[in-house]
Amino acid sequence: MTASTPDRSATEALSARLWDAVHEGDEYAAVEVVLSAVDAGLDPESALLDVIAPVQAKVGVEWAANRIGVAQEHTATAINDRVIAAVAHHTHAFQEPGRGRITVACVDGEWHALPARLLAETLRLRGRQVDFLGAQVPVPHLIDQLHRTGPDALALSSSIPTRLPTAHATIIACQATGVPVMVGGAAFGPAGRYADRLGADGWAPDARAAAGILEEIVAHPFAPAAARQPLDDLPHLTDQEYTLVTRSAHRLVATVLAALEERFPAMAGYSDWQRQRTAEDIAHITEFLGVALYMDDSGLFTRFIVWTRDILTARGVPAYSVALALDLLAGQLKDFPRAVGLLRDGQAALEGMTTARPGAPE
Repeated sequence: MTASTPDRSATEALSARLWDAVHEGDEYAAVEVVLSAVDAGLDPESALLDVIAPVQAKVGVEWAANRIGVAQEHTATAINDRVIAAVAHHTHAFQEPGRGRITVACVDGEWHALPARLLAETLRLRGRQVDFLGAQVPVPHLIDQLHRTGPDALALSSSIPTRLPTAHATIIACQATGVPVMVGGAAFGPAGRYADRLGADGWAPDARAAAGILEEIVAHPFAPAAARQPLDDLPHLTDQEYTLVTRSAHRLVATVLAALEERFPAMAGYSDWQRQRTAEDIAHITEFLGVALYMDDSGLFTRFIVWTRDILTARGVPAYSVALALDLLAGQLKDFPRAVGLLRDGQAALEGMTTARPGAPE
């Protein structure tokens, strides 16, 4: 069972109308836009993936560009979630016997559940029995669910790369129950490059592709990766840099913040709120440094640094402050060669330079 090919111009026009309603915070108008289109013949799957999904993507773009605030971003996401629910209830997807059972969940610590919700409803429209567990599902509870329900596969979602170590542990634990694990979301890198490294059985760039891959898994069952071959335990972790950096993160943030106040004169005029946001930015940089050490991937760190620069620039914070924070972190971690290398790569990315280190962005 597959959906018909959507009319791109029609879905783009609907997305524009939906965006207007979402931007105004009008939940009822947003629901009306989409349900009216479905009643007029729009395929429900297209409503989910070609109308609602692009609007949610725009929410993220507008927040990053500082054209909407955090409260507006949360409101828009909540409305989109309500629109998805309205489509689901309106269409009454029929679950066909024998079409397979899929569990859909987010990695523990991952709050961005809307992409997983889109997949869950797409699978239901295609006749699957779906157990949608929502955001940040702790591993023990997920394992209990798999034992209790015996699904044909698990679809695991994560948008934030800092959840990759948790995703790794989740993949291993779930495969040990005999359930194949397909992953998706921005956390797994460009073209899903980290999915294979962490031993996932599959990766999909979006809900439509994921539904197709899960069709294959259900139609042609196979042993999960952990049962087919020994797991690569990421041998670079033997240097303990990841463990030591993550364990000292709180101290690193406090030390770098204090040093930044001395070397970045603009901070003298910061309000308490601005200082708190600065501390959070340093904490995020340290957290991404840790996960880049875990994955041994420079590109993961440099992409985040460039993104951070763009976010701060849109909010009137000079990029120099990011480069200075990286330099201060490098000084604190001078005995950690991989960490220092990543920090130097981040500085080079800010300067628009290319690097020759393995894992640098292509």
